[in-house]
Amino acid sequence: MGNFGQKWDQFVDIFINYGGSDKVIEGLKNTLIIAISGLLIGILIGMLIAAVRVVPKYKLLPRILNGFCTFYVGMFRGTPMVVQLLIFYYVLLPILGLKMTSVAVSILVFGLNSGAYVSEIMRSGIQSVDPGQMEAGRAVGLSFSTTMRMIVIPQAVKNILPTLGNEFIMLIKDTSVVSFVGATDLYTAFNYIGTNSYEFMVPYLVMAVIYIVLVVIISIGIKLMERSLKKSDRRN
Repeated sequence: MGNFGQKWDQFVDIFINYGGSDKVIEGLKNTLIIAISGLLIGILIGMLIAAVRVVPKYKLLPRILNGFCTFYVGMFRGTPMVVQLLIFYYVLLPILGLKMTSVAVSILVFGLNSGAYVSEIMRSGIQSVDPGQMEAGRAVGLSFSTTMRMIVIPQAVKNILPTLGNEFIMLIKDTSVVSFVGATDLYTAFNYIGTNSYEFMVPYLVMAVIYIVLVVIISIGIKLMERSLKKSDRRN
C-alpha cells in the first residue's frame, strides 16, 4: 500500500508541477473533438450511402453509385483504423501536397471510417421501417428522396439510436491510435506522465477510469434520448 502511495505521489507531482494536467486537458479535448466530429461526419456519409444502397437499381446511375458505395464500405471496414491513419498522413497527404494537422487528419479518417459502419447501421434501420411507410409517402405524391428524408429516415434513426451510441463509444476508444500520427490524446497525455515519472501503473489506471467515465456518460445520454423518443411516440 505504501508503494502505491509513493507511485500516486509521483503521479500527482508530474500532473500538477510538470505540465501533466495541461497534457491531460489537451488530450481529453482532442479525444472528444475527434470522436464527436468523426461521428457527425460518419452519420452524414452513412445516411448518403444507406440511401444509395436502398434506392431501386432500375437505372444505370444508381447501379454505379451502389458499386462505388460497396467498394467504399468494404475498404474502410476491411482495414484497421491505424493503417488508414498512417496511409492518409504519411502517404496520401505528401503525394497530394496537402498540409493538415494531425488532429484534422484524425477527424477526417475517423469520419470516413465511421461512415462505412454507420451506412450499414442506417441501411438495417431503414429496412426495419415498415415498407408501407414508403408506399404511403409515394401515394400522397412525395418523391422517393423526400419520403426517405421526411418519413423513413427519422423512424430509422429511432430504431438505430442504441447502435449509434455504441459507434460513438467505439470512436472514443479508438482515439487511442491517433498518437501514431502525432496527435495528443488521452493515451499520449498519460504516457507523458508515465515517462516523466518512470512509473506507468497509476497513469494508466487513471486513464482507464477516465475512459470508463466517458463511456458511462455516453451510455446514460443515449438512454435518456431513447426514453425521450419513446415518450414522444406515446404522445403521437
